Amino acid sequence: MSEAISFLAPRADVLARRRQIVDDLVDLLPPECLVHEARELVPFETDAFVAYRRVPLAVALPCTTVEVAAVMKYCHRYGIPIVPRGAGTSLSGGAIPQEDAVVIGLSKMNRILEIDYQNRAAVVQAGVTNLNISESVSADGFFYAPDPSSQLACTIGGNIGMNSGGAHCLKYGVTTNNLLGVKMVLADGTVIELGGKALDAGGYDLLGLVCGHEGQLGIVTEATVRLIAKPEGARPVLFGFESSEEAGSCVADIIAAGIIPVAIEFMDKPAIEICEAFAHAGYPLDAGALLIVEVEGSETEMDGILKNIVEIARRHGVTSIRESQSATEAAQIWKGRKSAFGATGRIADYICMDGTVPLSQLSHVLKKTSEIVDRYGLRVANVFHAGDGNMHPLILFNANDPQDAARAEAAGNDILKLCVDAGGCLTGEHGVGIEKRDLMRHQFSDVDLAQQMAVRAAFDPGWLLNPSKVFPLDGRVAL
Repeated sequence: MSEAISFLAPRADVLARRRQIVDDLVDLLPPECLVHEARELVPFETDAFVAYRRVPLAVALPCTTVEVAAVMKYCHRYGIPIVPRGAGTSLSGGAIPQEDAVVIGLSKMNRILEIDYQNRAAVVQAGVTNLNISESVSADGFFYAPDPSSQLACTIGGNIGMNSGGAHCLKYGVTTNNLLGVKMVLADGTVIELGGKALDAGGYDLLGLVCGHEGQLGIVTEATVRLIAKPEGARPVLFGFESSEEAGSCVADIIAAGIIPVAIEFMDKPAIEICEAFAHAGYPLDAGALLIVEVEGSETEMDGILKNIVEIARRHGVTSIRESQSATEAAQIWKGRKSAFGATGRIADYICMDGTVPLSQLSHVLKKTSEIVDRYGLRVANVFHAGDGNMHPLILFNANDPQDAARAEAAGNDILKLCVDAGGCLTGEHGVGIEKRDLMRHQFSDVDLAQQMAVRAAFDPGWLLNPSKVFPLDGRVAL
């Protein structure tokens, strides 16, 4: 990938004091909680947005909130940038460090602290994986609703930073709809608590501000999340269509009819072929596009919902309908969808985009997306959360060819602009990071951006937290 996205220049005074900074961090952390040797720093140089890499000054891996606060206080005192890191699964470059930054990784803070069924809540450390919460309460009939495709690896702290969603966000919402409270360390080391187990908290909705902050307002070390009772039953159904446009129109009509399934996932023909070759889930290979529609409830409820969905699908020329007949078959269907990104990586390098559009614009945007990618001489596989219009075009390219990589990046930028122009936004769940930072002006006016940056600066006046991310670099001098 070409180095088209710029970073802030490293602070020369910080680089000059590297040895002293490391020595000071040794005094603040146990030996096993600090990484500073050059070879050991390499695994932290990038995240899942692997096109860009920077080796950090050091990596702190604290075990407690107190240790996080001590490192934050020290870095604030001496003007040292900080880059928070969860599992490193960010697809927008949210956890890519810079040479003068201390990375604070929360992987050692991975305990579930409390399960409270009476209040239907769990208190977890930020390094707990998304899937681990559901697995911990599954035997008692509960689950944690947000389920990003990376849920096996991604952690709650990162989910909060990016306001992650997942296939089942259509009915249950994204992270912000399932987050009750946080413990967070501010830039100067102050520890605050927002929200709690109650359904609402007094005062300003600072919790809503924190969810999606991309590590620029502080570092969340603990979270209180909502637990939901498992439904009586759930049933995914495959719907095949001749074209992506017909599938997209079907989605819009399902939602317009007032039907809210648990999930509506979309795949076009390239994505179908890629995922079926990997998961052998029984996807219709003769279809131009498919929808995975999951409904839940009693057998009678599911039958009634599906009857209405089938009627709508037939108006859009559905070519095949297949209901899962067992829990194993249902798991295979979802394995194919959840493995889409990894399965695509088996056949080509790719950039995974993340834009959101109004449902009424799905067909239009899908058609234009194909035209954009064709214009750059590339290929695309579309797989995304159709129910809430959160698109994830996978642009295939050759990472060893700088020109091909540059074309892929340019095509991705054009697709994101298309999403905004269609009435949507730059991101649904992956965040802005560095990937979309320089597109922020396509969505927001200078006044809008100034207001957002003023809020950010109120939490971090020195712009030490994740400083190269989210906001255009050339617009910060006004602050």
